[in-house]
Amino acid sequence: MSITIGSLAELQQYEGQDLGITPWHTITQEQINQFAAATLDFQWIHTDPERAAAESPFGGTIAHGYLTLSLLPYFWNQLVQVENLKMQVNYEISEFRFNQAVLVNTPVRLHAKLLAVKDLRGIAKANIGVTMEIEGQKKPAYTGVITFLYHFL
Repeated sequence: MSITIGSLAELQQYEGQDLGITPWHTITQEQINQFAAATLDFQWIHTDPERAAAESPFGGTIAHGYLTLSLLPYFWNQLVQVENLKMQVNYEISEFRFNQAVLVNTPVRLHAKLLAVKDLRGIAKANIGVTMEIEGQKKPAYTGVITFLYHFL
């Protein structure tokens, strides 16, 4: 179940709160290959299952770190629906660390917490702590802080 936010004041009410955990999403080889094509990053550890099985320390292909990062909007929209917007802007990524590789066909999910909300003359600057969890692993794929600017109507 997602949270619906329609104003700066409503967003501020969630400051400091855990916003939840998304359902699992499995990253497939097809998704990895499509990301490689879109970014022109065809490193064999991502796109060559046979070579990766034989030569990589992971025993198979892994998702691009930036692929896992690019899933943030998909996951965020499962947790929070922000309405009454003129515009939303991706503003900043900070304190970001890729902690562990995500193996192909492994489910991941996002855990998010609204760390801070600042009113910039009517524009909401929201700092969100994010952790991508990997099913069956103690160590997350990544941790960091993303910042969105919300221009409410």
